Amino acid sequence: MSTNLEVGIVGLPNVGKSTLFNAITKAGAEAANYPFCTIEPNVGVVDVPDARLQVLATMYASKKIIPAAMRFVDIAGLVAGASKGEGLGNKFLSHIRQVDAIAQVIRCFDDPNITHVAGSIDPLRDIEIINIELCLADLDTVEKRKQRIEKIAKSGDKNARAEMPVLERVIDNLTNSTPVRAIGLTEEELDMLKELNLLTAKPSLFVANVAEDEVADYSQNDYVKRVQDYAAKEGSTCVVVSARIEAEIAELSDEEAAMFLEEIGLTESGLDKLIKASYSLLGLINYFTAGPQETHAWTIVKGTKAPQAAGKIHSDIEKGFIRAEIVSFDELAACGSEKVAKEKGLARLEGKEYIMQDGDVTYFRFNV
Repeated sequence: MSTNLEVGIVGLPNVGKSTLFNAITKAGAEAANYPFCTIEPNVGVVDVPDARLQVLATMYASKKIIPAAMRFVDIAGLVAGASKGEGLGNKFLSHIRQVDAIAQVIRCFDDPNITHVAGSIDPLRDIEIINIELCLADLDTVEKRKQRIEKIAKSGDKNARAEMPVLERVIDNLTNSTPVRAIGLTEEELDMLKELNLLTAKPSLFVANVAEDEVADYSQNDYVKRVQDYAAKEGSTCVVVSARIEAEIAELSDEEAAMFLEEIGLTESGLDKLIKASYSLLGLINYFTAGPQETHAWTIVKGTKAPQAAGKIHSDIEKGFIRAEIVSFDELAACGSEKVAKEKGLARLEGKEYIMQDGDVTYFRFNV
């Protein structure tokens, strides 16, 4: 997984995808904050909201705060027939292959002034159109792979022979528009397919785009209910946003945005909800490093051991890892300072087998 988590945003024309994406790029972090990061026109980088950073920065009198970042990739040109070259065709597919997860924007509002590409509002039909396009694109990839592996299997290659039945099963399912993530493949089988970067193998969530006056209470919106039911069946998540409201928030300062959200009865923006849902979908957590120079959030996958977490900062720290000095954020915040936490025996030394927890405030000891 890339250092910056990447989520691809897909959707049919006129569902509010571009409005949402433009709001994301407006709210976007300064590209200059991210080393080696040239932002293409279809990528928006945003800070991952985390109130714990400010608490740590105050405690350690840090000169700067570096939040975790998330990249949103706008995948344009998705229409029925895209896998066969309709719209921008396969151009969008090359963008989306690299992302960690896919967020599908679904139109859940009526507006006679905004025509729908299919002539009516039907969220489940829209989901199906996109699902079919992604399945067809994957089918093409897997069939090419099968042709190659078949030849190798004939020569008696053990790995190729093991892979053949997996490819055949995937082809059967994709032909029936069943995404790879829903087939029930084992870890080992998924590993065989890993280098293909299959679109339908990626975790996926749904973004129900509602009208401005419904975002605080969408209980009467039948479209949203249908998307939520569909997402629940897939074991996925549905995030409800109003792309228009996100566009308005993007123009405001942090204080103005907080007041605006309160006025319309919301506790957080749709973008923040989307970031949290993406984190949860991918099983991600943050640990922190803090000191007078900077307070820094680092993103890792749940279950990551201390040396590999250290590798996020620098490969040398992973190679020369001795141990990690750790205090949990909650305990540290309750103590008010590192000194008090240490006096109370809450700071601990952990070795190579330690599994990092969300909110670990960490100092790595290493030698090069």
